[in-house]
Amino acid sequence: MNSIGRAPNDQTADGGLLGLSQRLPPSNAAAEQALLGALLANNKAYERVAEFLIPEHFIDPIHGRIFQAIVRRIEAGQLADAITLRGEFEHSGLLDEVGGTAYLAQLLTAMVGIINAGEYGRAIHDAWIRRQLIDVGETVVNNAFGRDPELDGTKQIEAAEETLFKLATEKGQDGGFVTFERALTDAISVAEKAFHRTGAVSGLTTGLRDLDKKTGGLHPSDLLILAGRPAMGKTALATKIAFGAARSLLVQGRETGTMPRGSVAFFSLEMSAEQLATRLLSEESRVSGERIRRGEIGQKEFDRFVQVSRELQALPLHIDDTPAISLSAMRTRCRRLARTKGLSLVVVDYLQLMRPAVGTKPDNRVLEISMITQGLKAIAKELDVPVLALSQLSRQVESREDKRPQLSDLRESGSIEQDADAVMFVYRDEYYLQQRMPKDTMFDSADKFHVAMEAWQHKMELAHNKAELLLEKQRHGPTGKIDLFFEGEFTRFADLDTVHGV
Repeated sequence: MNSIGRAPNDQTADGGLLGLSQRLPPSNAAAEQALLGALLANNKAYERVAEFLIPEHFIDPIHGRIFQAIVRRIEAGQLADAITLRGEFEHSGLLDEVGGTAYLAQLLTAMVGIINAGEYGRAIHDAWIRRQLIDVGETVVNNAFGRDPELDGTKQIEAAEETLFKLATEKGQDGGFVTFERALTDAISVAEKAFHRTGAVSGLTTGLRDLDKKTGGLHPSDLLILAGRPAMGKTALATKIAFGAARSLLVQGRETGTMPRGSVAFFSLEMSAEQLATRLLSEESRVSGERIRRGEIGQKEFDRFVQVSRELQALPLHIDDTPAISLSAMRTRCRRLARTKGLSLVVVDYLQLMRPAVGTKPDNRVLEISMITQGLKAIAKELDVPVLALSQLSRQVESREDKRPQLSDLRESGSIEQDADAVMFVYRDEYYLQQRMPKDTMFDSADKFHVAMEAWQHKMELAHNKAELLLEKQRHGPTGKIDLFFEGEFTRFADLDTVHGV
């Protein structure tokens, strides 16, 4: 009995498993011939396989070439049969390569019926997936035996997961040109979603009314930068956006009677998952996080705290608090979450605490940050989700009289401004005003001190519980200032009710 006739789990005489090289790769030549025959007999059969089958899925390159010619003619609105293909292959000089006229006629006899075309296509595609899995397995085995000494075990796992994720999502359709017709169709689809959705938000909602109006929500493949100086509330605002997005996913799922179709990944490099959860509970229960930590809350507040925690348990929000996580590890975990739970938004707090991809050794910090932002943009495009990354600002902001951040404050951080689709700055004038409270020792008379104090108190009243979100760059829309409400006690951002003067 030769090796081809053995079962996949047969063993060699010495007890070892049969080598992969001694087995024939999975294929289904009969299905390939039957499908091509069905397509030549009736071009409408193509509709049954158009969404998932491409020429590269055929094990026989001749069959792949014939399928490609059939598809090209059908999509051009032309007839694809044995006669028209014969003329096309004769003109291109490839008729002999595809077996000549006799083979095209033979394919017609292999056709069992066009009603089975979809099943033939799935059989071809399944055999291709199995061949790809064999290739992945061989690569994993070879790397594990030390073919590449620079790849340690962790890197090998990340590489294998990346390959498997691409296989699961792309299904062999490598990147390439997209026709303008397809691009227009996608654009109309996005506009239609905005038309039918309340508030004209085509992307994922942030939970903040005025921000959604300005941006249309969070859009797939966009990299958004939220920057600010320490104590401005970057993490609190990012938490608010992550919560708003997760809640909208939960509501959509409940409306359709299904589980949420996506989730939010929050990479907290500075705060622990417990600290972040406490902050979110504080915001929603309106119980001070500081009092929660000290245990200075009454039974009524504690009950409310517990009730809110039960309501939040169903949120599709996942927190990863790995410190100094690498770009490659983040990419791997996002792929895994997208594959298992679905992924709708990635939040990174914050990018200066990240490490670049494993194996890269940038010459300086500026280049390192540039590699990280470029990597985050690549994650956004690969997974087709928005990525919101927080960023610290340089201290040059503090040296100006007007401390509102500007795009120029990002220049020291490499290509953040260039890579981002949107750049936002969070600013609270109240924070800086508190530091400027007049002191009687600064004035030579009590009258001057009182005048200065009244002027300061007036400014503090105007700035109290207010924050500014400065949208300085937006690749797909307008820029400008967005006024927000900020409650310092609960580190909570919300919409500002300008009508009633909140």
